[in-house]
Amino acid sequence: MKNTDIKKSKLLLDYLGISIGCMIMALSFNSFFVPSKIAPGGFSGLATVLYHFTGFPIGIVTLILTIPLFSVSIKLLGAKFGLKSFYGTIFFSICIDFIIRTPPLTNDYFLASVFGGILLGIGIGFIFRFGGTTGGTDLLAAILHHYFRGIPVSTWLLILDSIVVLIAGISFRNIEVTLYSILTIYITMRLIDLILEGISYAKAFYIISDYSSQMADKIINELDRGVTTLSGKGMYTKNNKDVLLCVVNRSQVYDLKEMVRSVDPNAFVILADVHEVLGEGFKNIDKK
Repeated sequence: MKNTDIKKSKLLLDYLGISIGCMIMALSFNSFFVPSKIAPGGFSGLATVLYHFTGFPIGIVTLILTIPLFSVSIKLLGAKFGLKSFYGTIFFSICIDFIIRTPPLTNDYFLASVFGGILLGIGIGFIFRFGGTTGGTDLLAAILHHYFRGIPVSTWLLILDSIVVLIAGISFRNIEVTLYSILTIYITMRLIDLILEGISYAKAFYIISDYSSQMADKIINELDRGVTTLSGKGMYTKNNKDVLLCVVNRSQVYDLKEMVRSVDPNAFVILADVHEVLGEGFKNIDKK
């Protein structure tokens, strides 16, 4: 297959993924959020508030609020990102106003916030995964992430959406709706991270010890895990140190902690989540 054909297929797949995400998002609004007056952040959340007071269509209002961000996104994030975002906004607006016209699935605030949040997180996660946004605060979050790389997109979404929830709470004068909206945002954020980063199923140990050689031998022979030695230097003591890097399954975390304690009780250990491991002993690197 030629490179041009591969690129076309990839682009088609991206737009398909964005379309699926938009439909899932529209389902979350029409089946859960709008009937319960839950505003799950974003321009669509603002549009939900406006809908209950004026009857203006949510999709059209969301589109109007989002248009000014497109010129900025195209300049900063590239034409492809801007075009995908424009498509996502247009298609989401069409879905929520015309295509996904589902009846309310529950009148319970809690169920609406939980299941609506799950669907919304899956929808936004799909869209982000395929290189787009639906405009609104998720587009604004992507722009802010461009300037502040240290803060994840999901964190920016949490900040921006919290502002929207505050506005909604004041407008509806209902503290329960506000609290359930906050729950929805948290669930949505966790689902976005899950889709973008995957499930944390492994742990990485960084071990600094004066007995690194004995430690490595014990891990290799008794735990049957590979160990990599990194070169480090303590800036306080100015002494060179070996840093052992070892990735284990969750079930082996306790065993490795006990192993480190038995060899060197004074060892310095950093334990970190690992979302994906490719290679021997874990996931096949060729597996798609």
